[in-house]
Amino acid sequence: MRKVIPTLSFCLAILFMNPGNSSAQQADRFAYAITDVQPTGSNWSFLRKLNLRTGEYSPVLLDGSNAALPAYNAATKKQLETPFSDARFGTVANAAFGNGVAAMAYDKKSNRLYYTPLLFDQLRYIDLKTLKVFFVLDKGFTGKPVKSADQGNIVTRMTIASDGNGYALTNDATQLVRFSTGRKLVTEDLGSLVDDPANKGISIHNSCSSFGGDMIADDNGNLYVFSARNHVFKVDLSTKVATHLGMISGLPGNFTVNGAAVDADNRIVVSSATMPEYFTVDYRNWSASPYAITGSSWNSSDLANSNLLVSHEKNTNTVNFVSRNPAPGSADSKISLYPNPVTNNQFVMQFSQLEPGSYTIRVTDVMGRQVLQQSLSISGESHTELLKLDPAAAKGIYLIKVTGQNSQEMYHTKIVVQ
Repeated sequence: MRKVIPTLSFCLAILFMNPGNSSAQQADRFAYAITDVQPTGSNWSFLRKLNLRTGEYSPVLLDGSNAALPAYNAATKKQLETPFSDARFGTVANAAFGNGVAAMAYDKKSNRLYYTPLLFDQLRYIDLKTLKVFFVLDKGFTGKPVKSADQGNIVTRMTIASDGNGYALTNDATQLVRFSTGRKLVTEDLGSLVDDPANKGISIHNSCSSFGGDMIADDNGNLYVFSARNHVFKVDLSTKVATHLGMISGLPGNFTVNGAAVDADNRIVVSSATMPEYFTVDYRNWSASPYAITGSSWNSSDLANSNLLVSHEKNTNTVNFVSRNPAPGSADSKISLYPNPVTNNQFVMQFSQLEPGSYTIRVTDVMGRQVLQQSLSISGESHTELLKLDPAAAKGIYLIKVTGQNSQEMYHTKIVVQ
């Protein structure tokens, strides 16, 4: 890393291092991690697995610095006949992790770990069943093969969102790239994120506050960007507006958030590229608490698993449907739902005397997986909407959320599907 990335100001130097049925799935109790072979090193080329229950690291699963490791064409699935190389870095480009990795995302459905090397504009993935590495060769990932001196167009944040697609973000947040995770891999540049006017001058594009870090997704179509300077932004995928939520409190002064993953208890585990200490973060107040690592601990440039941040409190017991007694004039008094429990996988929502405009209904399971999203336009005093769940939807508890203009939450409740 230090041999190929020029020395920059401190605020840039900390970025890397010092460089089926979703409701039936269990939450991941692990996270994949990019480390060095040495606990405090900064050669981000070694893949390990962190057990989030015990805090224990696995041995190296893949040596991504090994240029002799066979590589495969993602389109043809055939081994590359001639070594892949780069005009600037030569055969280093043939190594799985090239000159280091700081952005990866785990797709549970395909059991693939998607990532992009720091200085190569190429999407790659590891088939975790075989540990074969596949290169996407037919097109560049961001379209910026030459990385800028300020490292602004380097991808350092990546995750799989609730819609099943992967999302990657450059340091300067001027490119949000979406990629599919199915058989046919398609990438799309969604353009630049937009600062929320309420951010009070803290921009998602600022190099000293907002570069580097990692990204996770929640159950309601949002991304959360953690910068290396420990700032947190919430990104609405429907509008690409980035809202500054604050800074994480309780971290050591020299700690830089470089990896983030959600554990089975809906806590956010964060790692650093500058020190081998780990913390859990409470998303309700963005406060950090020490997280114990068992045995050896490594600096890490990135963490990834498939868990979504559940933005509503989960109730693992039976649901008690208590009358809301909504205040007159509130949104809760203007929206009703029946039947509940739901039979025949369909239910009706009634809207009364809401402001005319566009609204969105989202249905998620208790694991945060989106199972239905439906848009509606209300123009009169009353409106009735029929919602049909997939006939294959599992029986159980689901969460309903209605949002209005500017993605403002209007209503939420729970239903039981019988």
